[in-house]
Amino acid sequence: MASEYEHARRRKADSLRQMGLDPFGHRYPDTIGTAEARHRYETAGEGAPARVAGRLTALREFGKLVFADLSDRSGHIQLAFSRKILSDPDWERVKLLDLADWVGAEGRLVTTRTGEITVEVARFEILTKTLLPPPEKWHGLQDVEARYRQRYVDLFANPEVRDLFLKRSLILEEVRRFLRERSFVEVETPVLQPIYGGAAAKPFITHHNTLDTDFYLRISPELYLKRLLVGGMDRVFEISRVFRNEGISTRHNPEFTLLELYQAYADYTDMMEIVETLFEHLARVVSGGKTCLPFGEAELQYKAPWRRATYADLLQEHAGLALGDEPAIRRKARERGIDEAGKHLDVVTHDVFEATVEPHIVQPTFVMDWPARLCPLTKRKADRPDIAERFEPMVAGMEIGNAYTELNDPNVQEEALRIQLAGQDETMAVMDTDFVEALKHGMPPAGGLGIGIDRLVMLLTGASSIRDVVLFPALRPREGASSADEQQA
Repeated sequence: MASEYEHARRRKADSLRQMGLDPFGHRYPDTIGTAEARHRYETAGEGAPARVAGRLTALREFGKLVFADLSDRSGHIQLAFSRKILSDPDWERVKLLDLADWVGAEGRLVTTRTGEITVEVARFEILTKTLLPPPEKWHGLQDVEARYRQRYVDLFANPEVRDLFLKRSLILEEVRRFLRERSFVEVETPVLQPIYGGAAAKPFITHHNTLDTDFYLRISPELYLKRLLVGGMDRVFEISRVFRNEGISTRHNPEFTLLELYQAYADYTDMMEIVETLFEHLARVVSGGKTCLPFGEAELQYKAPWRRATYADLLQEHAGLALGDEPAIRRKARERGIDEAGKHLDVVTHDVFEATVEPHIVQPTFVMDWPARLCPLTKRKADRPDIAERFEPMVAGMEIGNAYTELNDPNVQEEALRIQLAGQDETMAVMDTDFVEALKHGMPPAGGLGIGIDRLVMLLTGASSIRDVVLFPALRPREGASSADEQQA
């Protein structure tokens, strides 16, 4: 039901219509940003013309003079509406202005007695009459749940939120530029996949009506990108949306953005160099040249080289356990309340690793050389077939990526996939025989890398939750909601 505030704004919209004006406006070309208007005053001086457009974020009435703050993506500037300057019809329209209205205005640039750079408005248009008032505390929609559900309000009520997402856009742009300068080619692979693979995760299932068959929203583009290596595209990357039908937390969203890249004639040591160089570059870009950025209570140093430590050494260092010591590892699992019954030793070891080691890894670290059973798509070390040439870059106790020396032996790959599929839901555990067939055509030795973009943005912007860096995060339906629209509203 509409509030009294909405009714009042609707009446003002009707008044505009009675004046022969559309309260939802028309195009307003040839504007400059508010930051450029300020710069124009500083360079051209008093009286320089300006034509600006944006949202009203403050209104102050002083009889025959009304001041307003107009904001756009570049900043804000003050508008001055004067009864002495405006015509009678224009002054009547000033009375119809409300906070959050979209307005276009033009006039001379002047300064007030307080020194504020101001557009002395000669002409203006109400470009959109806003029917709902802004949050009660204009500079801060504080309710976290409301911020996520109504991101459109969050963006204009909290300028720092808008700045964060502009930073995210910059980060993505820089990732692409960094890779293109290294001769990587950006590609696109299917979102709907007849067989899901490339990671151990539960997929979302959908149905293709024309083909009358189920498809899966991809959990990873990995197996398709490797097919491109077979085809001779020796450096490829994709920044893709992937979907994993799993938990939601401050570090997990079921739909997220993943960077994956593959480089022929490389191995996991080449991937380490890419990760640490990329992160150092991005840190400098977002901070104006610094490589040490705050995250929570920590100061994280992204300058290359990063620490390299083996999985076994870290397990010994932080848990006091030797890799392969089954009795001790299972005992530690029980002490930690981890269910170890019936699980393979490597799986139990990693459950213990996550609980006892990962929280202690704060500074950027490459966790190298994993138990092979955990890595079905990874080449084994030549002298240790029980160890895989895999690493995870970890920062602030958080895994931010995954990288391998890629397995390209089709026979070993087929057997590893069989082991991975054993015990999974038979209706979904299907061997990707075409991928094995592709390997039989010959995939060159390669290194592969995946980085979670959302966690990357969290680290570089100091955001404490993944929901803070995703424009429209997945949320539980509001109590009583009965439709997808209500879930988002």
